Amino acid sequence: MSGTSSSQEYIGHHLHFLQVDLSDGSVVDSVIPKDPGAYERCVTGGVNSPEDCLIATGYDQCYFSDLFDGSCIGFHLPSEEASSLFNLSHLNLDSLGLTIILGLIFIALFRYGAKKTRSGVPTKLQCFVEMIFEFVQGTVTSIFKRESPLIAPLALTVFMWVFLMNLMDLLPIDLLPEFAKESGVPYFRVVPSADVNITLSMACGVFLLIFYFSFTNIGVKGFIKAYTLHPFNHWAFAPINLILEGVSLLAKPVSLGLRLFGNMYAGEMIFILIALLPLWWIQWVLNVPWALFHILIVTLQAFIFMVLTIVYLSMASEED
Repeated sequence: MSGTSSSQEYIGHHLHFLQVDLSDGSVVDSVIPKDPGAYERCVTGGVNSPEDCLIATGYDQCYFSDLFDGSCIGFHLPSEEASSLFNLSHLNLDSLGLTIILGLIFIALFRYGAKKTRSGVPTKLQCFVEMIFEFVQGTVTSIFKRESPLIAPLALTVFMWVFLMNLMDLLPIDLLPEFAKESGVPYFRVVPSADVNITLSMACGVFLLIFYFSFTNIGVKGFIKAYTLHPFNHWAFAPINLILEGVSLLAKPVSLGLRLFGNMYAGEMIFILIALLPLWWIQWVLNVPWALFHILIVTLQAFIFMVLTIVYLSMASEED
């Protein structure tokens, strides 16, 4: 029973986001012991669990300003009311912070590769950047038939950004969370694309671009006709057409975001389950092949997200 409980705690800890409640600045599911000395003595005694020790010695709410001083401890606060699935006042600092950092790394890397020259002979980094650019450019050319100065940079950004976020899943599962814990941060998720908020936010960005490309290329009149006179080309069927095409339109960002989230969440969960196995050599036997296979998943999911983005924007730009 204790082994099951510890496994559940391990999984729960690795799947918990570093959430801050914007209403009061508190860190969700994190507390500070009122008497740290008594708490340490209780835990080191080995009789009670850390949760029982916190209840016995007392605790205060941990706030954002308390992070990085080593005083905050992860603890699921007992509540009489079940927490809601969606809470607009909660912000996932780890996912949002890593997403911004990886985006800046992408910009800096490609800018450096594009600017770096040595007597006309391209460096290895330049060759890598050019190879990625030509691959994305070829994909855009084969799908998007109109002229647009936005679509190729957008596709390149989407592909590399999602790829870098997915690539975080190949880091050792305990590396960053344990480092963050030692630094005073109770929780830390390392795969931004395993956060449905991140994937759906990117999908909503593509959803807004669908309207932009539609209004720019076919106009407002053409956009209205596309959703009221298709598939039944008669004004009497306009309400039915609007319902059918509206459902299809809304399904695009939902499927785009949930597909990426589901695949990366499943991959992260498999790494966590492998880490729970008792013998280290069994972990290596399973971890290495799965990591090698996961490289394909990381790249493929970034490619799929990019291709679907191009396809959706291409469909939005076409006249019926």
